[in-house]
Amino acid sequence: MASSRRDVDVEERRVEKRSDSSLVASTFIKYAAYIIITFGILYFLVRYVFPMF
Repeated sequence: MASSRRDVDVEERRVEKRSDSSLVASTFIKYAAYIIITFGILYFLVRYVFPMF
């Protein structure tokens, strides 16, 4: 029995991780704004709403 040999093309992919500093900065600013707004709402609740009860 003759061994059948298959030719297979192997595709190589190289993935380079790119760090876009403007994208990182805008994401940081977005999440910092979320945190500031959250603490602002909590401050408002503790300072003005909870003393009413």
